Amino acid sequence: MKKILGACIGDCVHIAGIHRFLQLAENQGYEAVFLGPAVSIDQIIAAIRKYNPDIVGLSYRLTPKTGINIIKQIKERILEEGLEKREFVLGGLPELIQKEKQEGFFNIYFEGDDAEKAIAYLRGSVFEDKYLVPPQNILERIDFKTPFPVLRHHFGLPSLEETIKGISKIAESKCLDVISLGTDQNAQAHFFHPDRMSPGKGAGGVPVRTKKDFEMLYHASQTGNYPLLRTYAGTDDLIELAQLYVDTINNAWSAIPIFWFNQMDGRGPMDLKSSIVAHLKAIKWHAEKDIPVEILESHHWSLRDSSDEVAIAAGFLGAIICKELGVKYFISQYMFNTPPQTNQRDDLAKMLAQKELIESLQDTNFTVYTQTRTGLFSYPIDLSMAKGQLAQSTMLQMQLNPQIIHVVSYSEANHAATPENVIESCKIAKQVITKCLEGQPEMIWDPYVLKRKQELKEKAVKIINSIKAIGSLLDPDVLFKCVNIGLLHASQLDSYSSNEAKIKESILY
Repeated sequence: MKKILGACIGDCVHIAGIHRFLQLAENQGYEAVFLGPAVSIDQIIAAIRKYNPDIVGLSYRLTPKTGINIIKQIKERILEEGLEKREFVLGGLPELIQKEKQEGFFNIYFEGDDAEKAIAYLRGSVFEDKYLVPPQNILERIDFKTPFPVLRHHFGLPSLEETIKGISKIAESKCLDVISLGTDQNAQAHFFHPDRMSPGKGAGGVPVRTKKDFEMLYHASQTGNYPLLRTYAGTDDLIELAQLYVDTINNAWSAIPIFWFNQMDGRGPMDLKSSIVAHLKAIKWHAEKDIPVEILESHHWSLRDSSDEVAIAAGFLGAIICKELGVKYFISQYMFNTPPQTNQRDDLAKMLAQKELIESLQDTNFTVYTQTRTGLFSYPIDLSMAKGQLAQSTMLQMQLNPQIIHVVSYSEANHAATPENVIESCKIAKQVITKCLEGQPEMIWDPYVLKRKQELKEKAVKIINSIKAIGSLLDPDVLFKCVNIGLLHASQLDSYSSNEAKIKESILY
């Protein structure tokens, strides 16, 4: 067991920060010794000799100039006494920290109560105030971040050059763990068919056109805390794109729909039936390579004003299909605030119902990871109000104990997220997450939530059983028919004709 010694030095009596740091150390298996407030230099030297700690943590949060002088004396005494062969940690105000960083005596510096950074340091993942390369596999990254969820954020600007710069800036900020590349519609639908591309670049995302473009985006992420990259499955040539993503950006996991990204929602060239066939093949391809899979179903039905039970059934159906196709690691996404008028109790009941159904499928060959996010259309245009929405939604999401939180920038209703928006949004979410992990009321036992959750589960199971009555859940004809006859239905798809083999192209997402 490693030993850590902590103290507030000089006249400083502000013990909250150092006390919190020592608590985190104990939680990580350290033996912690706290000397208390206003500890003199002689007392510190004596304690280092007595306890022989592996780490010495010092805190000074009063006037920086005074603190710099005290710390200088402590460092001189430590060197004179030959006590420097251990690690040293410093917490203080920004001016003091910036000055001391120039001196380079301490191994890590804290300007505030950053529990995530502290835990990373205590686990040996930060040295000399620099992150070592964290795991580059999403499952290992989740374990690495526990008890904090992995943070993911979507990013892609209409300029490849600006997106590259932005990825580097986000990585250097160490604010998140996964950058989801937002490629434009041309890249998603026509990457291998440039002759089919519409004029213009960057409509709805970054205009990625070559393998080298993807490689440059990945290279930009290899700094800071080395965030993982991932992107969507695309809407044509799904297997070819999947291999490209693996080869160029080490795609963290794949996000694949069952019924979407085709002519039904205007996002791809395939008709509904053909896209179902292609999506099932793509899921199986990823399963064979042990790449985690996320299914883009539940929230896409909710985005088009389906009933809650249809959205839950679609999410459950996607999980069942993945398990039967051999997926071992299933990432289940829960988009809150969708439709945006959904109240908190109904929202929580809906998500709990889906979560319980999906997690009932778990066994030694099928592991479910919970990913939550704020609903895009729930954000007000007013940026200050949108920040409030981000915080409120994140707090509600924590009721599900997610392993991944997909942070959605507060700016999205106003403009596409800039690197600065991404960083600020992640910081807002991180503060909410930190406070929730310290303890929060459990809303999951609210009587209304419990009753509503049970009702939704029963209705969703009835839908699944009705689909099974038609035939195999892996049969594209069965899946196509369940939309055709309205077992899976959303009001925005009312122009769908059950007598036709595809959806009218006028229905746009």
